Amino acid sequence: MHILCLGGGPAGLYFALLMKLQNPAHQVTVVERNRPFDTFGWGVVLSDQTLGNLRAADPVSAQLIGDAFNHWDDVEVFFKGRSVRSGGHGFCGIGRKRLLNILQERCMALGVALVFETDVQDDQAIAAQYGADLVVASDGLNSRIRNRYAETFKPDVELRACRFVWLGTRKTFDAFTFAFEQTEHGWFAAHAYKFDENTSTFIVETPEAVWKAHGLDQMSQEDGIAFCERLFAKYLDGNALMNNATHVRGSAIWIRFPRVVCERWVHEAAINGKQVPIVLMGDAAHTAHFSIGSGTKLALEDAIELSHCFAQHGDATAALQAYEALRSVEVLKIQNAARNSTEWFENVDRYSGMEAEQFFYSLLTRSQRISHENLRVRDAAWLQGYEQWLAKSNAAHAPPPMLLPLKVRELNLKNRIVVSPMATYSAVDGMPQDFHLVHLGARALGGAGLVFVEMTSPCPEGRITPGCPGLWNEAQAKGFKRIVDFVHASGAGAKIGMQLGHSGPKGSTQVGWEQPDEPLVTGNWPLLAASAVAYGPSNQLPQAMTRADMDRVKAEFVQSTRYAAEAGFDWLELHCAHGYLLSSFITPLTNQRSDEYGGSLENRCRFPLEVFAAMRAVWPAHLPMSVRISAHDWAPGGNTADDAVAIARLFKAAGCDFIDVSSGQTTRAAKPVYGRMYQTPFADRIRNEVGIQTIAVGAISEVDHVNSIIAAGRADLCAIARPHLADPAWTLHEAAKLQSRHVNWPKPYLSGRDQLYREIARQKELAVQPAAGK
Repeated sequence: MHILCLGGGPAGLYFALLMKLQNPAHQVTVVERNRPFDTFGWGVVLSDQTLGNLRAADPVSAQLIGDAFNHWDDVEVFFKGRSVRSGGHGFCGIGRKRLLNILQERCMALGVALVFETDVQDDQAIAAQYGADLVVASDGLNSRIRNRYAETFKPDVELRACRFVWLGTRKTFDAFTFAFEQTEHGWFAAHAYKFDENTSTFIVETPEAVWKAHGLDQMSQEDGIAFCERLFAKYLDGNALMNNATHVRGSAIWIRFPRVVCERWVHEAAINGKQVPIVLMGDAAHTAHFSIGSGTKLALEDAIELSHCFAQHGDATAALQAYEALRSVEVLKIQNAARNSTEWFENVDRYSGMEAEQFFYSLLTRSQRISHENLRVRDAAWLQGYEQWLAKSNAAHAPPPMLLPLKVRELNLKNRIVVSPMATYSAVDGMPQDFHLVHLGARALGGAGLVFVEMTSPCPEGRITPGCPGLWNEAQAKGFKRIVDFVHASGAGAKIGMQLGHSGPKGSTQVGWEQPDEPLVTGNWPLLAASAVAYGPSNQLPQAMTRADMDRVKAEFVQSTRYAAEAGFDWLELHCAHGYLLSSFITPLTNQRSDEYGGSLENRCRFPLEVFAAMRAVWPAHLPMSVRISAHDWAPGGNTADDAVAIARLFKAAGCDFIDVSSGQTTRAAKPVYGRMYQTPFADRIRNEVGIQTIAVGAISEVDHVNSIIAAGRADLCAIARPHLADPAWTLHEAAKLQSRHVNWPKPYLSGRDQLYREIARQKELAVQPAAGK
């Protein structure tokens, strides 16, 4: 092939040399606008894993790159006058200029043609000039080619909230160093790492509002850099900060990071009478924030994957389709992690109330790619010390975060695991059955600290389906008391919670194993909602609630609360999420009222807050109450994470103890962005901005997830749903696995299992010793 790479950064150069290695008969040309040894920026970072990929792809250049690397294992954080450090993280730094020079020299040795000082204005014209069969658009994050064919590539470019400047210094850091300094206007963060014998990268970033408040937008380059030198003087040891982007004017050296996502990566153009594919690579196709150091990694791995695809597929079309399919998925994973990391640095103030120990842990796990046990592999001694700090214990072996006890009001939970409320559609006329006793009892015996009953209605027409439970009469209260009494008497130490909710516009639907969310075939009952807005095209049109309806429903919630207290429940939760009745008031997608219960967020929350206050007034003062909310509607015009913070503040002011943080399901038009622990960032934000305890829920399926969430202070409890359906003793089994890995943990952490075995033995004894008269 005749291959033309437009852009001589890591992506274009590495792909060029790999294709020349693959087939020396390929004619490969790299066209670059800068001179051979020009480069801007300082050092770049690669992980040990990426180095392994380079060794597999081209051992010669990998050896040269490896020889030039500065390797370090430690990460050190300076925060509020203290420093915390841990090891085993495995990073390498290399000067960007040195990396490019190595790749340039390797290209020339293999016969790749390098053309410098050529600023390509028309990719098709130069492709015709070189007779290209393939054009690789590796022309960076401001790619002209991506912009020219935007209708095909469909790029989404989002400028992030912080301003940053990429500088260098002669101060050589012996760890990947993060330094945080607070000013009268807010926080600045420095990312610093050594990349050669006498030079370090020193990136400074801060939210744009803080940047402007200090007047940095009006300063010259020299004054802005001098400001950074003064601010971070204690870390620089008298060394200056250096700038090698002098071609940029004034404060323009401070930029906002552009997050680039492209829907497609390949465009076909008719050039010289043939169809020539133009394929995006590196920053032209995608970007990942520098805080996870993956921009160069992604560029190099793009090049590796595309060369592999050409080796595996004789047909260019098939190779490019495979490249786009494979890399887009891998890049999305990195970009999701980068988004989490970016948001962490954009919101340092959110975590500034933490002690240095937890702040450090939060920083290390900010992307959700590094987990609790992964940290143990990296630095077991440091993590053991952190677990002791978290447990406020001097014992040689502190419990893992998931098994830490928690006191809420006067209620003591033995650990941080919650069995999430899960609809089972097994009630009869709202009455709990033997199924519920077995289902909830088994999970209470299974080690969780708190077990929730599924959403239970305060009135018959408030059920989701005919199979959903209710709590509107004495018989139902007695039925639930039987379950509560079993949980309390079992000896497992679990607590049990009741979740009350009214289905509103999502009621009168079929049970889960039929057609969920679809109306009943026969026997539908009338529905209520904030406004006459149906949940979906096939759902009933609900009636907008009148004041009389509100008074009646509020009274029904109050009576159900009294029944829950009589039944002996330990915890009460009000369901204000997922498009049910109270949620239909909160979200603007379904609340179209023009009275005092519609319009502003405060007005939309007014009725749910009235219901909560009335329930709190009759619920025992020594027991906790929580509220489940949808923290994001995942639909245009709906509530966002910003609104969730405001909603949580309102409920906190009303006396709420916990926010149970879910999201979505308020409209059929919702398009959630799913992934591991995808709702946890909402719980994190609410907890640390509002100052209220939270329950994290959603795609939390591993004990490692739980330990990471609790240890980082992202939530105080973790609600586990599907794993508890598959395994009622999920908590005990996961704790046992941890015990087997960490044999020095004392057995009391697994006492629930022993209690379970003792209870089984006791039941067997009773079975063979009938009571007198029976």
